[in-house]
Amino acid sequence: MNRIEISKEEKTELIARIQHYFDSELDQPIGLLKAEFVLEFFAKEVGAAYYKKGLEDAQVALSRRIDDFSDDVYQLQRNATE
Repeated sequence: MNRIEISKEEKTELIARIQHYFDSELDQPIGLLKAEFVLEFFAKEVGAAYYKKGLEDAQVALSRRIDDFSDDVYQLQRNATE
């Protein structure tokens, strides 16, 4: 899988959210560098699974739309011959 690039602004926001989570939910404040390491770890180790699931969901949604379109075309063809 290709590395997913995020903007500097998005990365800064995600790091801030990680720091907030550790502080508020785990009562374990962490610094900027550790939060960045956590982000990199999850992006590398967990992100691929979510990315793959997203692609699978998109494929299912597209297949449903194609089936609906095929049904509509069939109905139009049927109506044209009546």
